[in-house]
Amino acid sequence: MLKRTLFFSTPYSLSLRNGQMIIRTKECTDMQKSVPVEDIGVVVLEHQQTTITLPLLNALSDNNVAVIFCGDNCMPNSMLMNLDSNKTQGESFRAQIEASEPLKKNIWKQIVEAKIRNQAALLRKLGKAGDKLKPYYMNVKSGDSDNREGIAAKIYWSELFGPAFVRMREGQEPNNLLNYGYTLLRAAVARSLMGSGLLPALGIFHRNRYNAFPLADDLMEPYRPYVDELVYRLYTERKLQLTREVKGELLHIFFVDTRFDKVLRPLEVGLTFTSASLSKCFAGDCKKVVYPLLE
Repeated sequence: MLKRTLFFSTPYSLSLRNGQMIIRTKECTDMQKSVPVEDIGVVVLEHQQTTITLPLLNALSDNNVAVIFCGDNCMPNSMLMNLDSNKTQGESFRAQIEASEPLKKNIWKQIVEAKIRNQAALLRKLGKAGDKLKPYYMNVKSGDSDNREGIAAKIYWSELFGPAFVRMREGQEPNNLLNYGYTLLRAAVARSLMGSGLLPALGIFHRNRYNAFPLADDLMEPYRPYVDELVYRLYTERKLQLTREVKGELLHIFFVDTRFDKVLRPLEVGLTFTSASLSKCFAGDCKKVVYPLLE
């Protein structure tokens, strides 16, 4: 079932009643809407005067909803995650912790291959020189020991936004749009990992001591081009500021189509395929992480 994404950019009062999120405006508390908690996948709380009750937060957590809290700058700042969203979590944690180094290097190899393939596919889709990346996703070495990901990235960004563009958090536009989109994607990936019984804090390649969700950063890599495609369209339309309209368009990342072999699913559902396959890899039940191919 496709879950709903709720975005609150104006002051609202949010509470729980009979399994429903009750939404009231601060100006007119008699007017209200309700949404079944079980239908929600992601909640973004942007306005600093929004209030939310503890019972509702617990209900959202129990249903493995990714609740994203924004800071004073209206950028995603933190998120609420369930600590017990999978009934076999302990077993999955042990398999993840005990994963061998060769297994992790093989998984990272697959991630890099899938990421560069999707980058190349996006460039071709946009009428750009995607074939330049073909040598980099063919025969990636274990653990990407020769850093094909980094080399391919320089070519990719130059082709996508021009040779003057540099991808960095504090860089020129549309870095701001990319930052926002990737943060939303990261929250959805962390949610899917918890649903598959995995620990987002224990990464494969990303290991920064200040990073609370390195495994989400690992797993989301091949999905980044889906964000890039949305951002590229906004960029060509000269929508370069994070207005309410632009944020709303970036929230559509959860609903873009992803293709797995002959199966087409929304990205939010596709993430569950990927995280479940990763859990099976750690458990030794399969050798391949399932990723979609952008088309």
